[in-house]
Amino acid sequence: MLIEATADSGQADPADRVQELLGEALQRGLIEDATLATSEAQAEAFWRIRDSISEAERADGPTLAHDISVPIADMPRFMTVTAAEVEQAFPGTQASGFGHLGDGNVHFHVRGDAVRGHESEISHMVYDLVTLAGGSISAEHGIGQLKLDELERLGPPAKLHALRAIKQALDPLGLMNPGKLIRQAQRT
Repeated sequence: MLIEATADSGQADPADRVQELLGEALQRGLIEDATLATSEAQAEAFWRIRDSISEAERADGPTLAHDISVPIADMPRFMTVTAAEVEQAFPGTQASGFGHLGDGNVHFHVRGDAVRGHESEISHMVYDLVTLAGGSISAEHGIGQLKLDELERLGPPAKLHALRAIKQALDPLGLMNPGKLIRQAQRT
């Protein structure tokens, strides 16, 4: 876990409180290890590690990425249960998550050579489990064009109808961001 704590000007430096909390977590066995950056350069090095996760995974083989969100309180259960279910359903894969767990957004990746040829099945499974958990198949990156089919498959019909009605009302000619979020109405 990577945590960055900052304070507004005039407020106490949060480093002492973070160190105190980490010490308590170590004593209670909630964590095994912790490191605090003691300089801006160290903090930047920690962020470089975090920012290079996707690149490192791709170098290790095929990776199927899912930008999803689930309720924060359900995140630990979702991560462990979903990873186990996906790995069991698709032997030879490894599932992991990283990202903005504190706001419910997670980059849930499934990787390994066994991903090849099963991309659609794996994604269907992940998105079904996200929906069952009360989450969203899209978090910080939006639906775009890649998830149109999944939104139509899993989205509540009333919500999809409302999206289409709003789009039609605001953009009757379909000129603004065509083909994103909802399919364009067929012209007759």
